[in-house]
Amino acid sequence: MAVEPATRLVRPLQIGKHAIWPPVVLAPMSGVTNRTMRALYKPFGFGLTVTEFVSSNALQYQSQRTMEMIDQHGLEQPVSTQLWGNDPAIMALAARTVRECGADIVDINFGCPAPKVTKTAGGSACLRDVDRCEAIMRAVLDAVDCPVTIKMRLGWTEHDLVYLEVARRAEAVGISAITLHARTAKQFYRGTADWSHIAALKRAVSIPIIGNGDLHDAPTALARMQESGVDGVMIGRAVLGNPWIASDLHALLEGRIPAGYPAPAVRLRYALHHYETMVSELGETRAVPQMRKHLGYYLKGFPGASELRERLMRTLTAAETMGLVQATIDRLS
Repeated sequence: MAVEPATRLVRPLQIGKHAIWPPVVLAPMSGVTNRTMRALYKPFGFGLTVTEFVSSNALQYQSQRTMEMIDQHGLEQPVSTQLWGNDPAIMALAARTVRECGADIVDINFGCPAPKVTKTAGGSACLRDVDRCEAIMRAVLDAVDCPVTIKMRLGWTEHDLVYLEVARRAEAVGISAITLHARTAKQFYRGTADWSHIAALKRAVSIPIIGNGDLHDAPTALARMQESGVDGVMIGRAVLGNPWIASDLHALLEGRIPAGYPAPAVRLRYALHHYETMVSELGETRAVPQMRKHLGYYLKGFPGASELRERLMRTLTAAETMGLVQATIDRLS
């Protein structure tokens, strides 16, 4: 049954014509948020999913791997495709390509701190040149007929916090929403995300703001939303092996009691479903190594999990892997 808007604690997240409910976004994660995972996790309570972040340079060559990164399942709309790069013209061409391939929203990556991205002046390294950030935003906006958003960090270092300046320029040129991860690029994922900066950003501009960083569970995410006044939240690492965090937050936002983290056997049954789906869509050769990391995320918080994880890291076939997981489910049940 549909929940009446009057019972909701916040409004839908409005990005262009897209009214996103719940205002919970699955973060782009390299090698993780492929189309299979996005389709599997969206029903848990993600109003918006974002592709793996894609190199604008790589899109020029349209390799199979690159095109798979922007591919959609057909079940996860609206979909935001995230691009990274440092050349405004190439970013514009990439934006036009992903839009033609079905992106509902184009997101510009000014946030990734990974060396493979920043060494080419992409991702969070763009924040060292605010004028270049603006040039990229203008070029992408001119190239597509859909909403354009950005994701960024506070700045390159703690001594050069440029997020407010970038945000004001983003609003002025027509960016539809901003996601802020409340760390600097140099912090990587160390320390604690400082949500006071996210609250400051919300006060500084009138376009929607999405907060990101250290949202370990649904109550924390709700508290951060209420304290900062943001229009939505983006959840990344905390969702790995735990899509139920989105279900719980969805419930809280609609005034319902969350179901909470399920029992180990329930989690492993879903891990098997995830595994089987990956094998059916990608084939065993590709799915088995990719799913090792996912199974590691699902294997948390029950006796024997470490030993099972070690055994699963050495399996070579889907049948062997699923047999070990099923045996564990039988034992736990």
